[in-house]
Amino acid sequence: MSQSSTAPISGSAVEVPSIPFREIAPWAVFFGLLAILAIFFISADQGAVSIPSGNAIHEWVHDSRHLLGYPCH
Repeated sequence: MSQSSTAPISGSAVEVPSIPFREIAPWAVFFGLLAILAIFFISADQGAVSIPSGNAIHEWVHDSRHLLGYPCH
């Protein structure tokens, strides 16, 4: 079996595809909001000012809090 590979001819440029900003913007906003939501739940102290009551969310993200340096106990 022979293996053949083609090397680019010197002097030829490789075209890099460009993605328009209009196609990236909705995804960037979506993932940005998802990140903000995740940070909210990780940093939620479940104290006096807490949207969800109880300490379930605090316990679910307890290790993440330590990993990110949030004080919790």
